[in-house]
Amino acid sequence: MKLYYAPGACSIGIHVLLEEIGKPYETAAVNLREGEQYKPPFATVNPKSKVPTLARDDGSVLTEFPAIAYWLAKSNPFANLLPDDIDQQAHALELLDYAVATIHMQGFGRQFRAANFTPSAADEEAVKTKGKEIAEKGFALIDKALEGKEYAVGKFSIADAAIFYVEFWSKRVGIALPANCAAHLDRMMARPAVQRVLKQEGLA
Repeated sequence: MKLYYAPGACSIGIHVLLEEIGKPYETAAVNLREGEQYKPPFATVNPKSKVPTLARDDGSVLTEFPAIAYWLAKSNPFANLLPDDIDQQAHALELLDYAVATIHMQGFGRQFRAANFTPSAADEEAVKTKGKEIAEKGFALIDKALEGKEYAVGKFSIADAAIFYVEFWSKRVGIALPANCAAHLDRMMARPAVQRVLKQEGLA
């Protein structure tokens, strides 16, 4: 397997899952600031021009965080990245999707790339403010889901990898995490797999 990633981007969550699984894999960094995602060779691998992108051993390519995370969990059952109970599996996917589709795409997306959400430069600060509100509301809901738990569904799962990366971004935009989220981030940062990934991505 080969993971195409950008240091500190959402792909860090998939990178963590690969480390948790422990099978051999390769990595290829994509420089988003230089626009490498829009140029060959990466644009040939993934015409969506997005990370994470996972090239599998059979030559096929898998894209989108939820799909990659789910495939990694189901194809590596020994790693216990999804609960056995179907209701708990659904809850893990629910939390993962909320972190990716709402907190990341709607919340942080507005803060990182305000110009993508308005044709007027004069409105960009308002867009960023709205994005921060969305992210803060999202963290409040995640905080409630984490109440009384070490991890999102009791034990570490693919949901935690998604929650981790948006928590990890919080300091970039000055968002103070609520208590359970802050404790979850600390717990994630202490995991050996996360420490290895941070070192590999130059973020330690």
